[in-house]
This record gives sequence, C-alpha cells and structure tokens, in this order.
Amino acid sequence: MEVGILGPLVVTVNGTSLAPSAAKPRQVLALLASNLGRHVSVGTIVQELWGDATPGCPTAVVQTYVKQLRRALAAALAPAGGPDAKQVLSRTHTGYVLGLPGADVDAREFERMTVRGQQALARHEAEEAAALLDKALAVWRGPALVDVRTGEVLETEVRRLDEARRGALESRMSAYLLLGRHAELIGELGVLTARYPLQESLHALLILSLHRSSRSGEALEVYRRLRAAMVGELGIEPSQRLQRLHHAILRDDPALESPAAGLAVF
Repeated sequence: MEVGILGPLVVTVNGTSLAPSAAKPRQVLALLASNLGRHVSVGTIVQELWGDATPGCPTAVVQTYVKQLRRALAAALAPAGGPDAKQVLSRTHTGYVLGLPGADVDAREFERMTVRGQQALARHEAEEAAALLDKALAVWRGPALVDVRTGEVLETEVRRLDEARRGALESRMSAYLLLGRHAELIGELGVLTARYPLQESLHALLILSLHRSSRSGEALEVYRRLRAAMVGELGIEPSQRLQRLHHAILRDDPALESPAAGLAVF
C-alpha cells in the first residue's frame, strides 16, 4: 500500500488507486489515510464530513462510504490474493482503522527525516542537517491534500503539516547559512516572507542572507517593512532578537560574516 497526503491524495494497493472521485468518500479515505494504522472514530468522520450540519442517520451514511471503499479495496487486493478488504479497512467498536503491515504514509517519513535533520543542526553538523532536511522537503508533492475538500478535522491536520513544513524550511535554511550558502536562499526566502508577512524567523534569515550577499540596503528595507507590518497589524515592535540583527547590520558588525556567529546574533 502506498499512501501520500503531502500533495494530491494517493492511496494505492498493488498499483491500483483507491481514491474515489466523489467528494465525501474521498474525504473519508483522506481522513483514514492521514491516520494510517490508527483508530478513527465514527464521530470524528461525521465531524469532518458535516461539521454542525449533521444529516439524519449520519452513521448509516458513513457505513455506505466505507462499503464503497472496501469494494475498491477488494478489487485491488484480489489479483494478488491479498488479505480481505475488511482486514485492511477494519471496524472497531467505535470507528475504523485503515492499514496494511509495512504500509506507511509520506507525512510520517517527512516528520522522521525532519527530526533527524533538526537534531543534526542542533549539533552544528550542517552538511548532514542540510542533506536530511532537503530529503524531508522533497517528499512534498504540493500543498497537503490539495485535491480533497477538507472539513474541520482535515483542515486542522493540513495546517499542522504546513507549519511542520515551514519549520523544516527554516531549519534547512539555517543549515545552508552555516555552510555559507546564503546566496541560494534569497529567492526562496523572498517568496516565503511574502507568504508569511509577520513571520520573524523567515525575515531574519532573509535579512542575514541579503547582508552577506553585499545587499545590506535591501536587508534594512526588509526589516523596515516587517516592522511597519507588525506595528500596524499587531501593535508590537519586532522582537529583541530581530532588533539585535538590525543594529548589527547598521554598524556593519563583522560577526555577521561568520556563518556560526551570524546565526548566534539573532
């Protein structure tokens, strides 16, 4: 079984896709796939599908969707003489579990490699950190569950994954800075700071990368725009950490040119 949620939904068995085209059965499969091997209650499925607008007999409707998924499973499993569809998509007292022995979901692979990369970064093993985090981020094929209509349960998971991806990006960029690869980051950081206009860590990375690329004027302009946005929208000044970086650039602090020391400044 191949399961992917970091991009368009992928659930295949023996090369056959199980993803239905109908929106609500697709939501059910996405919810079960994102919890591969874990119990998902009927109540959680109902909340995902309808929120507060629950129809009459929602449990019966969920059972209908599960039967549809099991039929697709049975068709995919039959040629290889695999387990029964009810074993792969099993019923519990209060819900369902999707899983085959050895199956994994791409989000967990991403999270495992991200943790290893961030641990390497904490040890200042920049090359290993950069390699691991590059591999982790390469698992993504697009926005999580981009082709699934998400309710409140899946939307929470999509936001969690997006935040995890942003954290991995920040860590990978920090590793690149330690390796002196600041010039490679400017374009990507420009896009990310536009997407997250109040995210200080990304702006700090862009400011430092610009300064190290002999573009200090642009670095100071990035700080000015961030400060204006924070004061205007949040009513607060940038953090002391970011202000220290700003002051270091104003005085052209030579410590900013040292990869490790530069990161320490902010």
